[in-house]
Amino acid sequence: MAPSKERLPVMADVARLAGVSHQTVSRVLNDHPNVRAETRTRVMDAIDRLGYRRNLVARALVTRHSRTLGVVSFDTTLYGPASTVYGIEQAARAAGYFVSIVSLKSIDRAGVRDALDYLAEQAVDGIVVVAPQRSAARALADLPAGIPVVAVEGGEAGDVSTVSVDQVEGARLVTEHLLGLGHETVWHVSGPSDWLEAEGRIQGWRAALSDAGREAPEVLPGDWSPRSGYEAGRRLAGMEGVTAVFVANDQMALGVLRAFAEEGVRVPGRISVAGFDDIPESEFFSPPLTTVRQDFAAVGRRSIEVLLRRIETREQWVREAFVVPPELVIRASTSPA
Repeated sequence: MAPSKERLPVMADVARLAGVSHQTVSRVLNDHPNVRAETRTRVMDAIDRLGYRRNLVARALVTRHSRTLGVVSFDTTLYGPASTVYGIEQAARAAGYFVSIVSLKSIDRAGVRDALDYLAEQAVDGIVVVAPQRSAARALADLPAGIPVVAVEGGEAGDVSTVSVDQVEGARLVTEHLLGLGHETVWHVSGPSDWLEAEGRIQGWRAALSDAGREAPEVLPGDWSPRSGYEAGRRLAGMEGVTAVFVANDQMALGVLRAFAEEGVRVPGRISVAGFDDIPESEFFSPPLTTVRQDFAAVGRRSIEVLLRRIETREQWVREAFVVPPELVIRASTSPA
């Protein structure tokens, strides 16, 4: 007897159509070796005919694995977080896992806790939290018991393992590049103060200037948007002695370039400009933008590797912190002073 159109097929329907027991269907679904090839084929044919989809939560109760990983992210409209989530999703699929993504606008502890609780209820095997903001990293102090968690760009996120790009080294590389071109100092347009990435880029910029015996100019604050870069660029265009600017992301660098063009400031003739991220459009800016490339695919692979290791070891787990190196990409927006 076929299931009615009012309900979805269940495992008992598959067993009835295939002429086998409920236990045999379960063994086929869980790849149990002690099933004859003929029986396995008959069960799979019944599954296809009925359009049966197994209940992952019920399966997790039996196998203790749902083959699904949770991802919590923030503001995926930005290139960095969006690329990070994409890299995580691709790495998870390559490892044979599905991904359930929760994107939050609220960065407070309650919002993070709700997202983690929701994913826990979906019986995910583990969770990756993209935590580029300090408030998000603090929220990881209160995690659901028993669920492996890895933080991406999470700073010192308590006892949680972390995977991050070396923001300090990336900023150091680009600042040293500009100083090496003969610029007396390098100005900086920063990201928002609560972002760990913005903080790391300021640290690297200041460290490079200090090592070279140069004073760090005042930081011009931005919010990752081209408009904030445009506003900073208009300020910089009116200042005396500015010959090099390191902008904390490529979108703000685009705004800086627009402001300089409107004010008649030649790039790199009068002022060299460098960014961070290497978004796909940066090589087509006018001029093509010198920037720092982040390997988001490597971040995704490593975060999934760490999470799967955490899932497998459980009680033997120890905190790990992995750093992915950045790469300086030199283009036409920087030149000798």
